Amino acid sequence: MSFSNKFLSGAAVAALSMSFAGMAQADVCDTPSKLGDLGNFAGEVITIAGSMEGKDEEMLLNTVSCFEKATGAVVQYSGSRDFAALVVADLRSNNAPNIAIFPQPGLAADMAKEGHLVPLGDDLANWMSDNYGAGSSWVDLGTYADSDGKEDFYGFAFKMDLKSLVWYSPEQFEDNGYEIPATMEELIALSDQMVADGNTPWCIGVESGNATGWTATDWMEDLMLRTTSPENYDRWVSNDLPFNSPEVLNAMEVYGQFSRNDDYVAGGASSVATTFFGDAPKGLFSSPASCLMHRQASFIPAFFPKKGEEVANGEADFFYFPPYASANLGNPVLGAGTLWTMAKDSPATRAFFQYMTEASAHEAWMSQGTFLTAHKGADLNAYATPALRKQGEILSNATTFRFDASDLMPGAIGAGAFWSEMTAFANGQDAKTTGDNIQAAWDAIK
Repeated sequence: MSFSNKFLSGAAVAALSMSFAGMAQADVCDTPSKLGDLGNFAGEVITIAGSMEGKDEEMLLNTVSCFEKATGAVVQYSGSRDFAALVVADLRSNNAPNIAIFPQPGLAADMAKEGHLVPLGDDLANWMSDNYGAGSSWVDLGTYADSDGKEDFYGFAFKMDLKSLVWYSPEQFEDNGYEIPATMEELIALSDQMVADGNTPWCIGVESGNATGWTATDWMEDLMLRTTSPENYDRWVSNDLPFNSPEVLNAMEVYGQFSRNDDYVAGGASSVATTFFGDAPKGLFSSPASCLMHRQASFIPAFFPKKGEEVANGEADFFYFPPYASANLGNPVLGAGTLWTMAKDSPATRAFFQYMTEASAHEAWMSQGTFLTAHKGADLNAYATPALRKQGEILSNATTFRFDASDLMPGAIGAGAFWSEMTAFANGQDAKTTGDNIQAAWDAIK
């Protein structure tokens, strides 16, 4: 899991549920949508293994309790930070849980290829394609080849994270008469207007200790989805489209138009490589504000001066990082999510996957916080906070979803050369050299 996704699954809990914390919580199973008939499985046990712990585990257990009440089944969850190693050992030793929740599509694909996962079937794949925003993207994310090379649908996406966001101060926008841009062309024009008005548009920082550079990879991923096709994004992830190809270098140059422009960046372009990513957005709240926009994922309010209270009290808000109108690529979204797979079949386990198609199952977790879904049938009013609701709308309105590319690349690239070379790019290295160096690193591990 990438450095960024650790925050998406952790710090986002405090940030996005801030206004919900401490409220008297109603029965999470009392959802706006009615739960359909799932059958009677009294006393049957379903085992689930995953990486969720703490508050996320509590919310998961609350959500599955609705299935238990409806069917009589017993769900036993085992969560561990060491899930990746533990589940591989269990699967290979024929000690599989009924359900394994993978935060990493690559590991799920590996387990399917080894023959340890059970296909979920075309019916669930077709349901997801029809009922999720960017549904075919989610089906593709959960479709893998088995040991014979036959592709099947294995991974049901449930609980998602969102990265394609721009954070800002509504008061600053109102005071300056700025409007939320709906296209990338408008976002660039807004940035230019801010400069003309004597303001600085962006706060950008990529410093993160041993993981320095990961925030730049997120920028690159979002811009790849806005400057070239989803198919080329997939080819890039698999290195069928090299890092020094024109498409990738173009996205890098576009990123450079934001990050290497002294007029655009608080502290100037030279500060990007040395500014801690968690400190970067604080410029939105300084007096006077040192920047007016910050592109970052849903977890970032945890690093705001008031640890996310700004979102609840209206001091901070966000908008969708928009696409180019001229590119005609729809509404692409970058993010992450957990994929629920079946490792040991049973009728009760099949019923549980049917439960996850129910809007009620999504609404049960939505009401608790920290949960986003692309389920177009789920009632948006079930979200615990206005911020989560707005993010849920972005997900359900997406036409394309793609998983964080660095998470899908080999570790030596996605958490290695990609990070370090994007840091070098921030320090002035040209795009061609940056792309050549990352590609050379990839060629060295082939």
